[in-house]
Amino acid sequence: MDLMADESPPTRLRTMASWLMTQVAVGADRLVGERLATADTRRHHYRVLAALDEFGPSSQAAVARNCGVHSSDVVAVVNELAGKGLVDRSPDPADRRRNTITITAAGVDKLRELDALLADVQDELLASLSPEERSELVRLLGRVLEHRKRP
Repeated sequence: MDLMADESPPTRLRTMASWLMTQVAVGADRLVGERLATADTRRHHYRVLAALDEFGPSSQAAVARNCGVHSSDVVAVVNELAGKGLVDRSPDPADRRRNTITITAAGVDKLRELDALLADVQDELLASLSPEERSELVRLLGRVLEHRKRP
């Protein structure tokens, strides 16, 4: 019989920010992935649509930079989104060797649907926090992330 099976993790872990963030991130990632799948969408799809909606028509390289999708994956993601009519791809008038990606009206509608779906995920994930605590958590995590991006 395993006497440790029903006990909490050691205090060293429960008081270590990196361990706590990892535990939350794993659960959040699973939840987001499952919910996006119910809308026949993946994380990369959402990220690309969000970047195009916020930054406007962009080259595939800019899309990759703006949404954190590896440049080698952007082509496949754009192909999938274009196949669903959510983005248009056209030659860049300034440089015909590259494409400009634009979100379509259907893409904007899909993004709004996904925004609502992910808002529900945030509510479920952060149900134990007040609105003020949620804002503070997002602010602090953003600060940690920005610091980690610095060279």
